[in-house]
Amino acid sequence: MVAITERPIDASSILGEMGSRATGGIDIFIGTVRDSNDGKAVESIEYTAYVPMAEEVLRSIEAEIRARWPVENVTLIHRIGLLRVGEISVLTAVGAPHRAESFEACRYAIERVKADLPVWKKEFTPRRD
Repeated sequence: MVAITERPIDASSILGEMGSRATGGIDIFIGTVRDSNDGKAVESIEYTAYVPMAEEVLRSIEAEIRARWPVENVTLIHRIGLLRVGEISVLTAVGAPHRAESFEACRYAIERVKADLPVWKKEFTPRRD
């Protein structure tokens, strides 16, 4: 499953959907909004995307993963909109018969998402009065 969403990402729900009788390992990477970047405080981040293009890139990454590793399930989700510190912005999850494949494929997934997904972010810092 791939998605660009404005809704909060529910990691527990996704984890529950990743298993199958053939799945021996599930790896999940969860990226959250942190409170600083390059030494500057961050209060929130606004993510924007042209959704059809971004979802096509996610489908392409999913297809690459399925062609490269014997995986059972792949989930790639990125959130858009205004997110506060601590909220989940991106989640990649891979279920495979063996742990080595799930580790490798999940790492590949997040690296490709970070490098190639056309999602833009604007950081907001605390106001100084």
